[in-house]
Amino acid sequence: MCAPGWASAPVVLGNVTTAPSRIFLARLAGQVVFDPSGDQVGKLRDVVITLRSAGQLPRVLGLVVEVLGRRRVFLPITRVTSLEAGQIVTTGVLNVRRFEQRTSETLVLGELLDRTVTLPDGDIKGTVYDVAMQKGRNSEWFVSQVAVREGSKRFTRRGQSHVVDWPDVAGLAAEEPVQGATHLLAVMDAMRPADLANALRDLTLKRRMEIVAELGDERLADVLEELPELAQVEILGVLDTERAAHVLEEMQPDDAADLLGELSAEAAEQLLALMEPDDADDVRRLLVYEERTAGGMMTTEPVILPPDATLAEALARVREPELSPSLAAAVYVSRAPLETPTGRFLGIVHIQRLLREPPSTLVGAIVDNDIEWPRPQSTLPAVARILAAYNLVACPVVDENGHLVGALTVDDVLDHLLPEGWRDHNGEEVADGLP
Repeated sequence: MCAPGWASAPVVLGNVTTAPSRIFLARLAGQVVFDPSGDQVGKLRDVVITLRSAGQLPRVLGLVVEVLGRRRVFLPITRVTSLEAGQIVTTGVLNVRRFEQRTSETLVLGELLDRTVTLPDGDIKGTVYDVAMQKGRNSEWFVSQVAVREGSKRFTRRGQSHVVDWPDVAGLAAEEPVQGATHLLAVMDAMRPADLANALRDLTLKRRMEIVAELGDERLADVLEELPELAQVEILGVLDTERAAHVLEEMQPDDAADLLGELSAEAAEQLLALMEPDDADDVRRLLVYEERTAGGMMTTEPVILPPDATLAEALARVREPELSPSLAAAVYVSRAPLETPTGRFLGIVHIQRLLREPPSTLVGAIVDNDIEWPRPQSTLPAVARILAAYNLVACPVVDENGHLVGALTVDDVLDHLLPEGWRDHNGEEVADGLP
């Protein structure tokens, strides 16, 4: 047994001749799929196989490819013309119907990685961290080998790795496998939260919860913000209350308020009581507003600066990596206190203006405040009109006393303008039903 690599000599394995052309599938995750002209079609997200009777190698049926709009479609392996050097090339024929997994099909990355299996010695257990496929004599592709890592041992950082022939590994076809999510999450590590949320929705409930159990609180919070409300509630419901409260603290206050609004008043209050007081206070303030108003959609954590801050300071703040692009598009200038609700709101400075003026300029000298900004009670259509009329990606929400209470971003508004349940469409057309 050895670590994953290229086979050095041909070995007959079932109807596959092992040769230096084996491909480890976890390494293909996220690779770009091209058509014959070299244009990008999408990205590979998984490989579909069918498990067969004992002694027969699983046959590779095709690839799950994520195309524009995060729609996942099926690409038959017969329409793949090249898998060399990490480049996936197709015949150019692609059925854009959404992929629906059949009961006879297994997803390699989603369902096989992290399974606990038994090695040929019989008493050595390990977890699957990669799977290799090879082309057979009849040009079909088969899963031939499995990369397994033993459990970590005393005084060592990780257990020994092995590459084992598929028939020699026990536990791969178990109906209720013992399974974690460490290696699958390593494959998904580079995915954006919206793409990871999309991937979770395609998995079984059991597998989804195994992944949720191993996600960090911050990463899980980012993913929850991209899931439909029913899925959010489902996931929050299986977490213990303390962890659920920590995840809510990591979410944007407006998203946390929307999620708590889907729970019973008793459950919401229990979670709020476990949150840090400052985080809970922000969420409670948002819960008093109607959902489709400026107050119900705004975030209470925009970038707020005093008027004597310099543009250099402002640029340093908007560079913070945890800020979304829409929140980083502007800074909001107010008198103390600088936490919402602030002192008197003086105006907004857009990032383009920050880049045009000398770094030593004070933000208070270049604020824009000649627009009638939304009030917390402003309706969704009124807010949308302001953003559209003035070509804004974000704007302040100001109360009747002239205090900044939050900021609205265009993604918050779109989230409410799109039809209810738009996240469930998974990249399909959602234009019908727009208000």
